[in-house]
Amino acid sequence: MIATGYSAVYTVPSDSVALVLRFGKFQEILPAGLHVKIPLGVDHVTIVPTKRQLKQEFGFSTPGASDPDQNINPENNIRAFAPKISPATNQREETQMVTGDLNTALIEWVIQYRIADPQKYLFEVRDPAGTLRYVSESVMREVVGDRTVDEVITIGRQGIEIEALQKMQALATKYVMGISIDQVQLKNINPPVPVQGSFNEVNQAQQEKEKLINEARREYNRVIPLAEGERDQRIREADGYRLKRVNEAEGDALRFNALFAEYQLAPEVTRRRIYIETMTDVMPTIKNKIIIDSEARGVLPLLNLTSLKGQQP
Repeated sequence: MIATGYSAVYTVPSDSVALVLRFGKFQEILPAGLHVKIPLGVDHVTIVPTKRQLKQEFGFSTPGASDPDQNINPENNIRAFAPKISPATNQREETQMVTGDLNTALIEWVIQYRIADPQKYLFEVRDPAGTLRYVSESVMREVVGDRTVDEVITIGRQGIEIEALQKMQALATKYVMGISIDQVQLKNINPPVPVQGSFNEVNQAQQEKEKLINEARREYNRVIPLAEGERDQRIREADGYRLKRVNEAEGDALRFNALFAEYQLAPEVTRRRIYIETMTDVMPTIKNKIIIDSEARGVLPLLNLTSLKGQQP
C-alpha cells in the first residue's frame, strides 16, 4: 500500500507539462508542480519539456551530451520525454550533399526547436523527433542543391539558414508535429576530403587577391584625394592669377584713357608731366648718375674715376 501510494505522487518540472493518459486515452494536460495519479497502471503520465529548447545535430555529435529527462522510470510508471531519434547510419553520408553546380560539399548543421503543442507532438506523429530529423535533412539537401559550391562554402550561409528554417517550419506545421523551430545554424562546411587541399589553396589565393585589392584601394584613397586637392589648389591659384592680370590690364587701360584725355586738352603740359613722373620713378634706381652738357666738345669730356676704383690707371 505504501509503495502504491508513493507511486501515485509525481512532480512535473518547471520547464515541462504532464500529459495524463487513463487506460490509454488522453485525459488532460497538467502544469508544473506536484500531482497525483491513479496507480496500478490506470494513469500513465508523459512529461514533455515545453519550455526547454531542444536541438538535433547533423554530421557530428557533442561529446558527453546527455539529457536526464530521456529516461523511463519503471517504479512509478511515469514515462519521461524520450524522442525516438533515428540515428544516422553514417555521419559522413549525412553531411554529403550535391550543390547546384554538381559539386559535393560536407555540411554540418544544428537545429534548435521547442515543443509548442505537446498533445500533437505525442499523438499526431508516431516519431516526431525522428520525423523532424528526416525533414531537416531533406530540406537542407534541397536548399543546398539550389546554390553553387562557392556560395555554400563562402557567402551563402545566412541565406541557407533562413530558407531552411522557413521550409522546415512549413513542413513541421503541415505534418502536425507540434514543433516550433527556432533556429537553423550551419557549423562546418568543407569540400570533400580528396579536394580539400586544392580548395584551401584556392581560398588562400582568393584571400591574397582580396588583400591586394584592399591595399590598392587604400593607396588609391590616400593618393587620389591628395592629387585632387593639389589640382583644386592650382586651379584656384590660376583663377586668382587670371583675375589679377585682367584687373591690372583693365586698370592700365582706364589709366591710359584718362591720361590721353588730359593730353588732348594740354599736350605740352601733359608731356612734361609724364616725363617728370617717369624720371621720378627711374632715377632712384640708378646708383651712378653722370650729368653732362650735350653741347660740350672735346676728346675726353669726362674722366670716370669711380668705375676705376681699385684698378691701376
